[in-house]
Amino acid sequence: MSKIKLITDGSCDLSKDIIEKYNIEVIGLNVLFGDESFIGGEEIDNQTFYKRMSESQQLPKTSCPSPEKFIESYNCEVDNILVLTISSKLSGTYSSAILAKKMFTNENYNKNIEIIDTLNGCAGQGALVVKAAQMIEEGKSFEEIIETIEKIKYKIVHFGTLETLENAIKGGRISALKASIVNAFNFKVIVQITDGLVKPVDKARGEVNSLKKVVESVLQLSGDTSEKILSIAHANCPHKADKVRELLEKEHQFKKIIISEVGPVMGTYTSKGAILVSAL
Repeated sequence: MSKIKLITDGSCDLSKDIIEKYNIEVIGLNVLFGDESFIGGEEIDNQTFYKRMSESQQLPKTSCPSPEKFIESYNCEVDNILVLTISSKLSGTYSSAILAKKMFTNENYNKNIEIIDTLNGCAGQGALVVKAAQMIEEGKSFEEIIETIEKIKYKIVHFGTLETLENAIKGGRISALKASIVNAFNFKVIVQITDGLVKPVDKARGEVNSLKKVVESVLQLSGDTSEKILSIAHANCPHKADKVRELLEKEHQFKKIIISEVGPVMGTYTSKGAILVSAL
């Protein structure tokens, strides 16, 4: 059985424990506050990121890793390399990984490098990475893992709720007037990640109702959950993640439950207080 190296990018937002357990290599994305650039998860932690973002008048920017970063990871003793990236519709990371593969394999014909666009980010991407890691641990073949991930990435159920529209205002995606109306009625936006994009699909009044609506949306499309991976990611609000877990576990069982924190990449768009939930 040949060894398989598993690589992903920092937008997966998996915890350090899971990354170490499955020996996953994570390539960080860049976060920019004005002229200052940091590698998310390496040069700036989540707490610092959320604090700086709340204090900034302008929305921070993110940029994908350079092809050289991926080439460094490809240059290893393992011949079979699997890369799972954030949705190509949300970031240029997938394109960077593809370009790096072309550059690297020109001189390294013995390498099998497969790059998968997960069409997800954060909780959904993390769930796919964990699924791939489990299959590697089980001794599945390189080809079987690729085929499975390519198939199930379209079946992920992924919903979330935003606590605030602060970042939508800073990013110019919604006017301050419209946001003030939404906030006045204490509405929380419900979003769904589908077709590789984050789309607003509903709203709910208040925190409790918004969390319940996310849970209901996930369960409605998930079917039998006993063999599914449940991934819950929170943007600096662990109490909400605990509440969602409690609601979901009340009447349903899952094969594995992952709780993580939304990092700088997705956090730039969701702002603090967001909850993202996926079932795979």
